[in-house]
Amino acid sequence: MIQKLKLAARNFRSFRQTHPITMRYGIDGILLMGAVSIAANNNNLFAQRLGADEFQLSMLQFLPQMLSLVLLVPMGLMTDSFANKRRMLSAALVMAGIFFAIASMAAFVPDVLPDVPVYFFIAFLALANVSVGVMNIAWQSYFPEVVPENAWTEGVKESRNNVLTFRARMTMIIQLIAPLSIGIILTSIASDAGKIAAHQIFYILAAVLLISNAIHFRKIKAVRPAEPKRVSLKQLKTAAGRLSKNRLFILFALVILFFHMTWHADWTLYFIGQRNYLEMNEFLLSLTPVVAMIAQLVTLKRWSRNNLKQGVEKPLVWGILGLALCPAAMIIGVSIPIRAVGIPVFLLLHAVGHLAFANITLNLFQCLLKVVDEEYRSFSISVYTVLITLSNAVMPVAGVAMYRGFGAAVGDGRTGLVITFAILFFARILAGGVWTLYVKYAAGKRKEYL
Repeated sequence: MIQKLKLAARNFRSFRQTHPITMRYGIDGILLMGAVSIAANNNNLFAQRLGADEFQLSMLQFLPQMLSLVLLVPMGLMTDSFANKRRMLSAALVMAGIFFAIASMAAFVPDVLPDVPVYFFIAFLALANVSVGVMNIAWQSYFPEVVPENAWTEGVKESRNNVLTFRARMTMIIQLIAPLSIGIILTSIASDAGKIAAHQIFYILAAVLLISNAIHFRKIKAVRPAEPKRVSLKQLKTAAGRLSKNRLFILFALVILFFHMTWHADWTLYFIGQRNYLEMNEFLLSLTPVVAMIAQLVTLKRWSRNNLKQGVEKPLVWGILGLALCPAAMIIGVSIPIRAVGIPVFLLLHAVGHLAFANITLNLFQCLLKVVDEEYRSFSISVYTVLITLSNAVMPVAGVAMYRGFGAAVGDGRTGLVITFAILFFARILAGGVWTLYVKYAAGKRKEYL
């Protein structure tokens, strides 16, 4: 046993020396996803314990994304103006940590007006999520500078696909540990006051991880830094003009926007279905992301190798089609009258739906990098992010509105939920078909330039 541990330690040291960038991005994935996962698995439950209703739960998605819409394009241009994008990235991580910590104090806010603690929490959660969004823009813009494509001449022997694969593996492990730990802790606490205190501690822990990641990023250096660009209206006009002529980018963004619309619509509905109809407690709720992460972990290596054979565009369709099984999982789960049977069936089908999700984790960002304008990379990423953010703001609210509307029409909330998820099931299959057509079109356009 001791020999095995020594061998593992030697292998770890060797990997760290031969793959320093991969290792540092792995640590980034652990710290960032640790914070995001802790917060994400707290938001709905904490808000519900503060008194939030179904509409206010949908606002947890709506308000942060709408606020992001106002800020992301200016922040993208500002990112391009930085000689060192790492500074903006680190500042956004620190701000996100501070806002998460303040949001945790919502339980102490006096309820002088109806739902003041709820809206206090939503407001500061929105600011935290906007900061994470700004960080993502800076991260996506900085990553190609750290791991340039075909950069062997600079001594970079680590490919984007391998770095992202290792980082994804680390984030998936955290997404296994964090939800399960949170679920076990919350389930073991009997009183609501104790559960609220635990939620607050989790947000503080998320803040510590984010600030630690800001410090960690000082070790990640750019190999091929982009030239900083002056922020001005003229520069904005130039960047917008260049972007408007990039047909592949526009088509890619619209196709992926449609996919995200079909995906984002059920984010709040999942919680409603699990909590109201499957009657899952905190521990069972935590199993939903856990089984999904297990499915992704066991298939990650296979899909990563598949990228080397087929590229990053074609395999993405399997991730999109796989997610179509998630609405089916909810439909079947809530339709089974025996709860003890419905819950495991739902979890099993939910896991099956995520067997190909690694294609979205690994490939979507790499597909984006294939169509962005390198000279205005941050601006292009900001515009793309604004479109996805708009979907993330509107579609969860639209999903809840559909569920309520269908439920009122038929006089049964459970049936309304089933109808809504059935529509999303077919919409995701359609999204997979549209992506397949885009891949064929993009391949044809690239051949024209050869």
